[in-house]
Amino acid sequence: MSDEVQLDQEVYDRLISEGKSERIARAKAKAAAVRQAKIAEGQSLGPKPPEQAEKALEEFRSSAGGGGVATKAAAPAESGAAPGGRLTPEERAARVQASLGNGGEAPSRGVPTSSEHTHRLLALVPPAGIQQVQSKQMDKVYTWPHLLLVEFVSLLAMGALLLIASFFLDAPLGSLANPNEVPAINKAPWYFMGLQELLRYFHPMVAGVTLPGVFLVMLMAAPFIDKNPSAKPENRKVANLAFTFFASFWGLLVLIGSFLRGPGYEWVWPWVEGLGFTL
Repeated sequence: MSDEVQLDQEVYDRLISEGKSERIARAKAKAAAVRQAKIAEGQSLGPKPPEQAEKALEEFRSSAGGGGVATKAAAPAESGAAPGGRLTPEERAARVQASLGNGGEAPSRGVPTSSEHTHRLLALVPPAGIQQVQSKQMDKVYTWPHLLLVEFVSLLAMGALLLIASFFLDAPLGSLANPNEVPAINKAPWYFMGLQELLRYFHPMVAGVTLPGVFLVMLMAAPFIDKNPSAKPENRKVANLAFTFFASFWGLLVLIGSFLRGPGYEWVWPWVEGLGFTL
């Protein structure tokens, strides 16, 4: 065979018409031409006899420089090989079959086995190029529309509740203050009822200045004590515990002062002396 392998034009045209790339079509057309040339010269394409297999093995070892692995620089430019010294897949398979022709046993050194067949790598696409996976949004939302929309709906709900309550509940201002007439039950509005209840147990300086001051200082120090940036309730155990304690404590004081205090701000049971609660 000549050094330059001619393409099998029929195979090349058929593969191009089937939509194969020019590179694949040229490679397969060259392989078909090499195969036809070998058949024309009377060479066998199947497994070689043991004598020819041993001869092919010796040639392979000598071409590899005795190291058992042929490098790219030491690869012989044999007849029928592709330009640049590369072997076609059919020629590689023929060499492997020739090397395994001596009884089906692979030689102990320098002989490629069937598990070492090389394959052409067309492309390596990273997973990110196939499917874009966006990171999960954690604890941040936009002010508009997420936050402001919720606040606006809450404003409408509270306005409707106050409108309904003012329609059904009569809350007059009462008569003018008369120093000669002291009401039997003198209570502060409900939002100050907690402070009035504290005055029943502590000195006015403690109930009116010290304890509220401590609460305000703790409220200002809360962001520096609990630095957890999460907005999920299950991740804010310290904040939840502090708010639950304060709400329960202050709500209990308001309920006691509103419903369990009678004339003279003394302790009464509602089912005994009536409900001492006025708007």
